[in-house]
Amino acid sequence: MTDDTAADTPEPTAPPPPTPANEIAPEAPPEIVHAPPRIGVEVVADQVKRLPNAPGVYRMLGVDGAVLYVGKARNLKKRVVNYTRGQGLTARILRMVRETAAMEFVQTRTETEALLLEANLIKRLRPRFNVLLRDDKSFPYILVTGDHDAPALVKHRGPRKRKGAYYGPFASAGAVGRTINALQKAFLIRTCTDSVYDVRTRPCLLFQIKRCAAPCTGEISLADYATLVDEAGRFLSGKSRSVQGELAEAMHAAAEDLDFERAAVYRDRLAALSHVQSHQGINPQGVEEADVFALHQDGGQTCIQVFFFRTGQNWGNHAFYPRADRSLEPEEVLESFVAQFYDDKPVPRLILLSHETPERDLLEEALSERSQYRVEIAAPKRGEKKDLVDHALLNAREALGRKLAETSSQASLMEGVARAFALSETPKRIEVYDNAHVSGTHAVGGMIVAGPEGFVKGQYRKFDIKSPDTTPGDDYAMMREVLTRRLSRLVKENGSRAEAARDEQGFGPWPDLILVDGGKGQLEIARQVAEETGVLDQIAFVGIAKGPDRDAGREKFFFLDRPDIMLPERDPVLYFVQRLRDEAHRFANGTHRAKRSKAIRQSTLDEIPGIGPTRKKALLNHFGTVKAIGRAAVGDLMEVDGISQGMAETIRGWFHQGEG
Repeated sequence: MTDDTAADTPEPTAPPPPTPANEIAPEAPPEIVHAPPRIGVEVVADQVKRLPNAPGVYRMLGVDGAVLYVGKARNLKKRVVNYTRGQGLTARILRMVRETAAMEFVQTRTETEALLLEANLIKRLRPRFNVLLRDDKSFPYILVTGDHDAPALVKHRGPRKRKGAYYGPFASAGAVGRTINALQKAFLIRTCTDSVYDVRTRPCLLFQIKRCAAPCTGEISLADYATLVDEAGRFLSGKSRSVQGELAEAMHAAAEDLDFERAAVYRDRLAALSHVQSHQGINPQGVEEADVFALHQDGGQTCIQVFFFRTGQNWGNHAFYPRADRSLEPEEVLESFVAQFYDDKPVPRLILLSHETPERDLLEEALSERSQYRVEIAAPKRGEKKDLVDHALLNAREALGRKLAETSSQASLMEGVARAFALSETPKRIEVYDNAHVSGTHAVGGMIVAGPEGFVKGQYRKFDIKSPDTTPGDDYAMMREVLTRRLSRLVKENGSRAEAARDEQGFGPWPDLILVDGGKGQLEIARQVAEETGVLDQIAFVGIAKGPDRDAGREKFFFLDRPDIMLPERDPVLYFVQRLRDEAHRFANGTHRAKRSKAIRQSTLDEIPGIGPTRKKALLNHFGTVKAIGRAAVGDLMEVDGISQGMAETIRGWFHQGEG
């Protein structure tokens, strides 16, 4: 063997020296093992050790920190320990416990306090395992104002901060509008704003068509007008029979005096009152003030009809569709719903229910404590009150039937979209985008959303086009800005598609399909934005181009990965997509018009030297409109805070430039 070969051969490794018999060989460093995070029954059991035997509210949180469930207890320790016993728990509760990674507690003085706090937290946090009041809104009222010499009839929604008499709630803004319209005919009460009233110099059209007594220009004295206001208040307070009797007597007296013109006025007012009552449906004789709740369940869904009765009159009804697990009993759903319903609404003295609820006495005590007067809750078995509940139950059954039919139809249309566009799965959330502008000005983008139950208007979004990189009037640049903002925020707020939460119908924050109003150009912009934001492989994109001569029914659909298509003219899916596109167009155009109107209304004042935001607001609050400001005299302008004589003359001169 040569030296070169020997040089390439590795030297043998010397064996380790033997360990002396009286020494211990060193151990290898221990391997670090990370214990999995505690979750489920173990977490709950650990919390029980430190809980007091006192009333309170508890929250169960998931691994991501989201609240899974909010509950209340007369005794926190006894209540929570039940979750550690597997037996006797429903599948829903077991699933909830398995997902629990942490718990939070609030101790309260009483169980009624815990009940009210629980309802508030459920509405605010919207936990997945609770019954959720999905369509929660404030109901409108009629307000007879009390802060003006000539009170007005106005629709009011929200906190009752303005001085006056409130009548309601009414089930909808439409019901308020119809009632005010009839009350105008019956009592001739004004509906204009105070700022418009203060600058009137001659009666408006409502006086000409006998819907207002025109106190603004002295057509009626304030004393006589106060009588009309008093009559309207008595009617709305349930004294309709006495008001009608007085009007009938006045009509007969005028006829006997051969004053047929005045008699005709009373006749028309009586007819208007009869019209109000005939459109109220059931008007109970023995129920002065009550809310009636009736629950019906079918097909895994729940409908709760709420009827409002005030001053012995039916002021409408509204259908709610709370989100509730199928395993919950109707009584549990109804009780949780009622507690949440009155979290931010005035409570009547009587609440009628279609089902006996397990903690009726506690709920009654809690609502009485909050209202500072006794509230009675009952599930009547006979008599007029039972008839009211049965009528509400019939409405709940019919409303749920209609909703199930609509949902079934919507589901079949969604499946049809999946087939027509060759999607891998039926979409649960479809987003449609459109832009609106006039020659590039007041540009806005609109996004509408459709889900398993139809249009989801609470998810609609508008986008003011404000990027300096967007050229006015450039539809492609506008679409890029809108989609970039939407998709970037989607990823930032909800993480990946797999991490995002969805409801029981599969609806969540991530769209399954995005429709853009436009052809290949807009679709290419959508593709680029999706690629830049990393969502291209998670969302399907389709472009909709109008057909020749912009004919509906001849639309072309463009795709990222296959040739464009047209759907048959009478295809239900085509009609459905047209409805989606038209809704996006309506929403974008409506937003654009509102933005343009606001700019037009404010731009004139913005151009006047010395008028900044504070003075502009003061002028608009005082006069109501820019047109009224333009008509105002110097003395009237000086009555506004912050407007000196010099400034008033400047404003007056600005509106009357060129006049002699």
